[in-house]
Amino acid sequence: MRCGLTSLLGAEVDIEISSLSWEALTRAEPPPPGTVRLADVTCPGFARYADETVRQTGAEDEHGLVVLAPAGRPGLLTRAFEARALGYVSKEAPPERLLDAIRAVAKGGRYVDDALAYDFLSASRMPLTPRELRVLALAADGAPVPEIAGELWLAEGTVRNYLAAVIRKTGARNRVDAIRIARSAGWV
Repeated sequence: MRCGLTSLLGAEVDIEISSLSWEALTRAEPPPPGTVRLADVTCPGFARYADETVRQTGAEDEHGLVVLAPAGRPGLLTRAFEARALGYVSKEAPPERLLDAIRAVAKGGRYVDDALAYDFLSASRMPLTPRELRVLALAADGAPVPEIAGELWLAEGTVRNYLAAVIRKTGARNRVDAIRIARSAGWV
């Protein structure tokens, strides 16, 4: 996918391309105005990048992030919104929409692909709090309770309480079922 995006964007005279890993992006200095970051919300590492971005920036700070998201998975849009994305493009959209989104965000605007509009409305139905979602995301990545507690600076009992709340709120039978439900909804 990266090669295809590089070819598409490289053909545009008004777009300059550079590539950084998730880790490098979280450590990088804030980019100059007009810089746009492009990310696939289904890419491994996006959730941690989003969390780190929120931690490093102020609540009202916005940066030029455009995300590619699949239609029908509103939870992924919630994650991108929490990372303060300004552009949202369906992965099934024609390339012109991606270019329109990048240009709009580079000028300080916003862009929401029509194909994702309904998903934004559906995203408000997610029953989990941001903290519960973060605990579940780490559990979905295979982290045991002590590791989750260490990463989030919580007591292990608190992590277990969050996981119990997630299981209850999702109507799951157990933690694995809660992860399955959350993944199918696009929450993690």
